[in-house]
Amino acid sequence: MRSFLTKRVLQALGVIFCISLITFFVLNIVPGDPIRIMMGDMADEQTIAQVRHNMGLDKPIPEQYANWFTGMLGGDFGTSYTQKKPVIFLIGKAIAITGTLAGLAYLFALVFGLVIGVLAAVFHGKWPDRTLMTLSILGISAPSFWVAIIVQIIFALTLKWFPLSGVKTPASYVLPVIALGTQYAASIARVTRTSMLDVLNQDFMRTAEAKGLKPRAIILVHGLRNALIPIITIAGTQLGNILTGSLLIESVFGIPGMGKLLLDAINARDLPLIQGGVMYIAFICVVVYLLVDILYAVVDPRIRLGGEAAE
Repeated sequence: MRSFLTKRVLQALGVIFCISLITFFVLNIVPGDPIRIMMGDMADEQTIAQVRHNMGLDKPIPEQYANWFTGMLGGDFGTSYTQKKPVIFLIGKAIAITGTLAGLAYLFALVFGLVIGVLAAVFHGKWPDRTLMTLSILGISAPSFWVAIIVQIIFALTLKWFPLSGVKTPASYVLPVIALGTQYAASIARVTRTSMLDVLNQDFMRTAEAKGLKPRAIILVHGLRNALIPIITIAGTQLGNILTGSLLIESVFGIPGMGKLLLDAINARDLPLIQGGVMYIAFICVVVYLLVDILYAVVDPRIRLGGEAAE
């Protein structure tokens, strides 16, 4: 297990390094001078040159990258050009909101997806199965921004049950969570149903039933546990997608999270803030996929044993 974990962690660190390299160099060769944008049209060339020198932007690109990467390892992502505040502070403030929204949406998707998938498998071929799978198809097909607009019209503008935008109260999270989590819940439900149907037809399930175990124990302990590998795959992927995909929902609901922060940074060509935001997204995705790999090894020892044998 130690060899498996070491290999996966080193791969994750390598991916993060490559992303940082690509991100920094691509953003710095894109046309447009961030200093001119920041200073405005009225600034003279001498002032612009002085500001560029003070910020270290007149140094060679490789040296700038080395300084930025070294600072990033110490938690220093630089200072925002436009907001004049540390990037780590701005990202931390936005992540608190984005993380809350994404976490609630993921919990919503996981709970509803598992429940719907298990129920559909148990009632395979009957009307509950057909009804739930029809709803899951609709959930997968509907884009999250469309769901967001629909729930806003129905529950905020018409019924006035929830706020239309912002996150001033806990109730403000309800509609964004539904809009963000619906598509992922539907995906988890379909994968859970397929995996459970495969497991329910196995001999050990009939043996457990013959021993007189309660149906609930058979389904949850013997069935769901052995169906977890495909579910972990889709659930892990969905976690990364939810954490990064919440940016669009934040824009629709006017939520001041990472979405708004990155959009404002891109419009102002605020390179330190853009780089910090991209690294946040990269770090989240890499960590999620690393955790999924670890869960694979925990649930199914053959995966880690296979990797160790290959070595």
